[in-house]
Amino acid sequence: MAASTLTANTSVWRRRAALFAGATVLGSLTFSQMWLGYRAEGSTVPLLFLAVWAVTPWYFWAAVAPRIAWLGARVPVMRGNLVRSISVHFATALGLGLVSTVLVVILFFAADAVPEDFAPVPVWGLILFVSTWQLTINLLSYAAILGGSYAIDFYRRYQERELAASRLSQQLANAQLQALRMQLNPHFLFNAMNTVAMMVRKQENDAAVRTLAELSDLLRYVLEDTRSHEVPLRQELDFIRQYLALEQVRFSDRLNVRIDTPDDTLDARVPNLLLQPLVENAIRHGIARSAAASTVEIVVRRTNGQLAIDVLDDGPGLPNIPTTAGGGLGIHNTQERLKQMYGDHQEFRLRNREDRGAAASIRLPFHTGKLRSSP
Repeated sequence: MAASTLTANTSVWRRRAALFAGATVLGSLTFSQMWLGYRAEGSTVPLLFLAVWAVTPWYFWAAVAPRIAWLGARVPVMRGNLVRSISVHFATALGLGLVSTVLVVILFFAADAVPEDFAPVPVWGLILFVSTWQLTINLLSYAAILGGSYAIDFYRRYQERELAASRLSQQLANAQLQALRMQLNPHFLFNAMNTVAMMVRKQENDAAVRTLAELSDLLRYVLEDTRSHEVPLRQELDFIRQYLALEQVRFSDRLNVRIDTPDDTLDARVPNLLLQPLVENAIRHGIARSAAASTVEIVVRRTNGQLAIDVLDDGPGLPNIPTTAGGGLGIHNTQERLKQMYGDHQEFRLRNREDRGAAASIRLPFHTGKLRSSP
């Protein structure tokens, strides 16, 4: 037997067991209520009669509950179909109630449990009496089963939608991370190889070899097929230091770097390749557009349960870019990744500073727990 078939059979038996247990509880409560009622009136009724009358209908409704759920799915109670669907279910409830009554009466006679007061009453009269007595509870039982089946189906569909949304969100995060990797490669590789070419022309062979080795390490990290969407901040900083070291070779003394990260932030988990697009943006709009020496600064702080990351430059600022968004594909992907990973528990701002330069500010939930990974 296949595992899926075994699981399905187990689920069916669990539902049946739950229905049986529920019928037993309701039957016991009904029996107790009827027995206490007759006791209060001073009447004497055979216990077997009360047991058949109290318990049998509940077991009957438990037995037919799957068919009611099936009919509810075939004839849904919904707008535009109310008259027909309500008519069908009302007629079905009356019919099943009548079947339940006939079953009870048959068991009365089969168990020889008919009280003396009912002995002169013909069978059809007893059926009419019991069906009238139980009409309301039969209709309510049918409605409860139908409503319960709709509630279970709604919850199942809700779980399926949540699972589908979660999978879609994870796939989007994977695609965004992959797009970020692919975006980094041509931009950075082109600039780095130009730098190496210039060193070779100047016969700075040792420096060219060191730069190629650093570039190789950097690209190996970028192209690594890791499934972790979060990494420790210290790992992200190691990568960005390598990145900035190669950019310093390119810009020489025009690029100054300052990184301020307290020790209590280094184990915090951050999105993989979070800083590179921000630093690249700072270099492109700050250092590359300025003839004077400029500084790229990374400042990290832990405050109020959040990790605050600021990437600052003192260049000429961002031209024609709104204060709350903007930037290229890397910045856009960063914004979308943060939304996908943290929802409303994150903040991203890209703005021009009041004095000079630009600032990219990120606020994330501070956590050092298990890394978030794709399934």
